Amino acid sequence: MGETKLQGNESLFPHGPDTKVFTPEDFNEDDHLISKTTELFVKNEVMPLLESIDQQDNENVKKLFQQAGELGLLSIEVPESYGGLSLNKKLSGLVAEKMGFGGSFSVSFNIHAGVGTLPYVYYGTEEQKQKYLPKLVSGEWIGAYALTEPNAGSDALNAKTTAILNEQGTAWLLNGEKQWITNAKVADVYVVFAKTSKGMTAFIVDKSFKGVSVGPEEKKMGIKGSSTATLILEDVSVPAQNVLGKVGQGHHVALNILNMARLKLSFSNIGTSKQALKLAVNYAKQRKQFDRPIISFSMIQEKIADMAIAIYGAESAAYRTADSLDNVFDTAYSLDEKLGKLANYAAECSINKVNCSEVLDRIVDEAVQIHGGYGYMQEYEVERLYRDARISRIFEGTNEINRLTIAKLLMKKGFQNVGTRLEPHFNKQEIRNQQYFHQSKILLDKSLKALTLSKINIQQEQEYSRLLADMLKEIYVMESAVIRTEKAIQKNGIEKERLKENMTNVICEEGYRRIEEMAVLILSGTESDEAGRKVMLDEVRSLSVPLFRNLFIQKREIAERMAVQEKYNV
Repeated sequence: MGETKLQGNESLFPHGPDTKVFTPEDFNEDDHLISKTTELFVKNEVMPLLESIDQQDNENVKKLFQQAGELGLLSIEVPESYGGLSLNKKLSGLVAEKMGFGGSFSVSFNIHAGVGTLPYVYYGTEEQKQKYLPKLVSGEWIGAYALTEPNAGSDALNAKTTAILNEQGTAWLLNGEKQWITNAKVADVYVVFAKTSKGMTAFIVDKSFKGVSVGPEEKKMGIKGSSTATLILEDVSVPAQNVLGKVGQGHHVALNILNMARLKLSFSNIGTSKQALKLAVNYAKQRKQFDRPIISFSMIQEKIADMAIAIYGAESAAYRTADSLDNVFDTAYSLDEKLGKLANYAAECSINKVNCSEVLDRIVDEAVQIHGGYGYMQEYEVERLYRDARISRIFEGTNEINRLTIAKLLMKKGFQNVGTRLEPHFNKQEIRNQQYFHQSKILLDKSLKALTLSKINIQQEQEYSRLLADMLKEIYVMESAVIRTEKAIQKNGIEKERLKENMTNVICEEGYRRIEEMAVLILSGTESDEAGRKVMLDEVRSLSVPLFRNLFIQKREIAERMAVQEKYNV
């Protein structure tokens, strides 16, 4: 299948109905083999050790990294010349998704394979790549990423750690503390960000360097088996050749790598969501109340359906974004040009991070609810999933910070070609979904125009940023699901893709309802005159929207499929 190369934020603003988007169904046999390898690794190697890992058995963590390295799971995005597989972000996402079943080890894994390795791939010199990448992809060494500080969390670039170049220009002297560093105790090498006279700079710091030490393990709510501690730097002499990227350009390294980390976290969240759904379905089929399995009750079915629908939207959007990034790397641009273009996808990466982490939170919460009192007991796996999930809305940039990023980019770039996407070309059901999508874009456009005319500073009045970000998130997920479903129906026919159709129906209708409510809030806030406010709201109410469906019936059908399959499978 030919793929349209989407440039900049065109993936948010596609041009016409012929836009081709990658969907999970496009993975080939080789891709599925790597996926199955990851799945078996988690099942046979990680899960039996999970209890000891959660008691901070770091030796087992190191052992698992070496095994993952032997299987090639640490080298997906690393070039072959450094021991890697030279594969793409879609497949890296699939591995992260399957690793999402691995509890706290999945956090350690994703940090190592993502922010612990990719800075060398994209910003390292040839000497740095030759020295560090073979060790990192084999699992011989474990990587970590040190950006956060006690007083620089969301404002991560306001770091206090300093780096001073010696008179000879041969080494930098680093001093400071980096807080909440994942893999801190087990890592052999850290990417450290410090202030220089020319600005933020990234450094490669070996654990063996004199003056490097690690504080005690943090006592955390969840992900207990993932090492989290403070990295302490006291007069650490770092060779000048260990500058990663350019002096004073560390913010480019940090932001680009964080964007990719947000997407990788999204895939891990999707994997854990599927795990929670499976646990919930299996328990609901076995647990009986009033002489019936509780899965036969429609309120439980509704919960299960909502879980599956949310996963469908999340994976449709995440794999689409990964494909957009792959398209950047598949072009003939130089590496510097590719890295420059990556910044254009900050909104998509943030959308996925917010969406997938919040989908996961809702799903694990409902999974516990379906388990009832047993879900609160530690002997049931869902209890751990509930605790482990909570961090995902906080790290890799809080969801509040990510929403500010989305809204800022949206106001800066505008929502182009509103109302031009998705011409009806299948059946009546598809046309209804396209109408919901079309009108949602109009509502976002009205909201943007109203905010622009009102001169409201959305960076100060952040409620508006939250609403804009959530509207765009809903639209991006809605569009991704519609494209995926239409593509599947075109290939396989409507009868074989009824499950996808039902899920997309719910995503579009419920998504539109939420978008309409958010648009009303924005428009009401931008107009102080009551008569003017009435005109704006009347315009919203007058939009031509299809009659709402009976979603209860469609959700029952979705739940029935999940019950038969006993896991998420579309």
